[in-house]
Amino acid sequence: METDTDVLVVGAGPTGLALGVDLARRGVDALVLERAAGLFPGSRGKGLQPRTLEVFDDLGVLDAVRAAGGTYPVGMIWQDGRRVGEHRMFDPAEASEDSPYDEPWMVPQWRTQEILRDRLAELGGEVAFGHEVTGIEQDAQGVTAHLASGSALRARWLVAADGGRSAVRRALGIGMTGETVDPSPMLVADVRISGLDRDHWHVFPPADGSPHFLAVCPLAGTEDFQVVAQFPEGAAVDLGPDGIRKVIAERSHLAPEDVTEVRWASDFRPRAALADRFRAGRVFLAGDAAHVHSPAGGQGLNTSVQDAYNLGWKLGAVLTGGAPAGLLDSYEEERRPVAARMLELSTGVHRGEVRRGGATRQLGLGYRDSSLTAETRAAVAQGAVRAGDRAPDGTVDGVRLFDAFRGPHWTLLALGVDAPDVPEPVRVVRGAALGAYGTGLFLVRPDGYVGWAGTAPEGVGGYLGRFGPTR
Repeated sequence: METDTDVLVVGAGPTGLALGVDLARRGVDALVLERAAGLFPGSRGKGLQPRTLEVFDDLGVLDAVRAAGGTYPVGMIWQDGRRVGEHRMFDPAEASEDSPYDEPWMVPQWRTQEILRDRLAELGGEVAFGHEVTGIEQDAQGVTAHLASGSALRARWLVAADGGRSAVRRALGIGMTGETVDPSPMLVADVRISGLDRDHWHVFPPADGSPHFLAVCPLAGTEDFQVVAQFPEGAAVDLGPDGIRKVIAERSHLAPEDVTEVRWASDFRPRAALADRFRAGRVFLAGDAAHVHSPAGGQGLNTSVQDAYNLGWKLGAVLTGGAPAGLLDSYEEERRPVAARMLELSTGVHRGEVRRGGATRQLGLGYRDSSLTAETRAAVAQGAVRAGDRAPDGTVDGVRLFDAFRGPHWTLLALGVDAPDVPEPVRVVRGAALGAYGTGLFLVRPDGYVGWAGTAPEGVGGYLGRFGPTR
């Protein structure tokens, strides 16, 4: 059976849309399927970590994301209708030349999705709404996705980005291993409120010392507030407008009528779960379909976008760049351990065991142990960039590195040494020794990680022959 497209992406959340954007800019024929009639309407995820801002810089949406959001406000603690003190939600950080984005950026999830969808359309991509995938069949040539409508679509590869209750994952029979992070149900809602300033993240601790708090956070770039409330284990959460007004009034000095509009509401029980596998044949799991986080610390959406970023260039290399299909084996190898670490981190933040600090910014994540990583230098100074690390920003002979990295290509940095000849799709940046890089040759992957590092020019060609562009 002939394929309808190269890649089907199931789910138009941040994961699926980011993957669609990455594939579209690589010239891959891909289609994003979404069972709903439109994009997800709520704020569920609202924090973009610095590493994700770097990814969005590369995908061409950073300016729109910056314009749509803002910094996180300082927390304000209330008691008996009085302000009793400020609370810093995040450990401070300072921007530097190698890490220009120093703090999380708040954008409601629905707005992030709109920006990614618009970028996808700009690149010629498409989201097919009202397409619910109910079953999967695959063979040596491709994947058939059966739809609730009774029709079917055929692709060479399929990516399940359809959330924590992934129908594709269930159809494949892939289990998830995890734990309940907190048995207490949580309410999250987007509301309009009068009588609260938008300069603070308002926190209302319970008077009885129980953990069942209320937090009201102004959503940057909107007129909305996000309400988060915790309930006793076993409690039923009323998601109706009157129920939400009642909770806010009971736990704060606000009156029910101060909640002028309820725009979206949901409830959940925080859990942490990791798929037993991220791949089954020609089908890959990404985002919440592969790992489900507590929202504490803002790791779920960010880890998910970076799944897409890792998989996008590999699918593109196999489909359009002549790379061997074995390159795709590295997706699970690289991303599953990262997801496991981020699950542990978000659970620790939720339980108050870990501060929202350097680790939550995700700039220190890397792939030193990956089969794609080749560190060929005999000795590397402590703290210096190694193969497998994120490639820092900087300026080399007047060229900003993030500008040089931007796009679907590989980049060769030749710092203080001569650069060998490389295939035309590889961009070459030459200059003197630089900061954490020092001197040497650094072959930077399309997702901004150093794949190969060394001093012998002949090593570059050998590495590119295995993993990089061949034409």
